[in-house]
Amino acid sequence: MTDTLLNHRAEGPASAPALLLGPSLGTSYALWDEVAPELSATHRVIRWDLPGHGGSAPGLIGPGATVGDLAGLVLALADSLGVERFAYAGVSLGGAVGLHLALHHPERVSSLAVICSSAHFNGPGPWQERAERVRREGLQWLVESAPARWFPEGFTIPELVRDQGAADPSAYAACCDALASYDLRDRLPELSVRTLLIAGREDRATPPPHLREIADAVPGSTLVELPGAGHLAPAQCPQAVLTALRAHLDGGAKSGMAVRREVLGDSHVDRAQARQTPFTAPFQDFISRYAWGEIWTDPTLSRRERSMITLTALVAHGHYEELAMHVRAALRNGLTPEEIGAVLLQTAVYCGVPAANAAFATAQRVLAEEAEAQG
Repeated sequence: MTDTLLNHRAEGPASAPALLLGPSLGTSYALWDEVAPELSATHRVIRWDLPGHGGSAPGLIGPGATVGDLAGLVLALADSLGVERFAYAGVSLGGAVGLHLALHHPERVSSLAVICSSAHFNGPGPWQERAERVRREGLQWLVESAPARWFPEGFTIPELVRDQGAADPSAYAACCDALASYDLRDRLPELSVRTLLIAGREDRATPPPHLREIADAVPGSTLVELPGAGHLAPAQCPQAVLTALRAHLDGGAKSGMAVRREVLGDSHVDRAQARQTPFTAPFQDFISRYAWGEIWTDPTLSRRERSMITLTALVAHGHYEELAMHVRAALRNGLTPEEIGAVLLQTAVYCGVPAANAAFATAQRVLAEEAEAQG
């Protein structure tokens, strides 16, 4: 715990894209225990505690706090970790923080997932009353009602309920103040960050209409409703939340298929799909999702550079049928026949003369076919 930064836990490679995970009011970052480790395979996952919750100091906010104040604490945490740009996912109050960040600091947020949350929380009255009672009586009365507010009937997670009771009453009340003054409905159409909304069908605190309202207002957003899920969906339904988040964070096979068509051409992709069977379908999805949806879309290298690397690798392993396909792709990616020849000449030095000899024969045939087709 520090007096200046939110308590947090970081998982995953430091070089991976950053993903910040925000909690619900009354919980700690343990809310993400079943989800964060899985996401850390592809992201630097940073989950944080609200002030006065988990390991965060209560004095980080005070009476009259706003969601903007909490968002400022999240940015300060990101800055301290050297994270300039990040994907963000948050539950309830954590989701509200994400909406604020995406609207006021879009240059910092690469994508947004709002889970069991809202652009407003039914006006200031109930939150002002809750804040006053918590300051007066503490949190035990909320601990007793937490399972009914957070989960469907007959389900609970005792560890998260205990987090509610362990929170600092003054900081909890300040978070209630933040919810009381929060309303972003008028600004939702301005949101330009790619946005996913996840609603729990059994969520009593922020029922699905709250998420639908955001989805209807935010251009290009996606809405997923989870049957049977209550307010703390990542803890109750981790696999369903993981599936939705992975598709959102990875961009899915659709964007990969678009790149695959741009590089290899419609006729090649159409032939590959026509040959697809139930047996080969998982492999075709793998190719579209990972090779084309992640590697070929990474902006670190240009498509020209990727074509040169790919040609070299195919020569080195003697994959001449694939080489023919990628000679055509290299032309689409802007390489000239002379540049393709220079790449193949380079392979003669490092992959061997016989390999380069076969590669030149393959490339010469393809280039002749392409010249005749244009001809």
